[in-house]
Amino acid sequence: MPTSSPDYHRFEFYFSDLDTLVQVEESDGAVVVRATKDNVSERRKHRFIHELAAEGFIPDSCRWFSLASPESFRGVRWVVDTSWVKLSEVVTIRVRRFVLRLFLSAILLLLAIAAALILHR
Repeated sequence: MPTSSPDYHRFEFYFSDLDTLVQVEESDGAVVVRATKDNVSERRKHRFIHELAAEGFIPDSCRWFSLASPESFRGVRWVVDTSWVKLSEVVTIRVRRFVLRLFLSAILLLLAIAAALILHR
């Protein structure tokens, strides 16, 4: 017997001026907004939720998200959570290569300076 899964939508946004990643999850009218930092003002939260509803990312009923109770109102919950942020394997490999090259270059430079000091005497 096939089971039906609820409609589940996930979107990610980046506030560059705040250096904050935001993930919006919407499922059956309930919205959870996960931010990586607690540096988003109440006014900015209100505008963000309003824009999400206006653009159709979340239900229109969430458009009237209230500043009186920003943590949970009309199915919208705003939480600080970094557990969803994952680095891709490609980025990890690039960073490891860069650090290895940097480390080897520093060792070669140190050996060249030491050789120059020894030969200069």
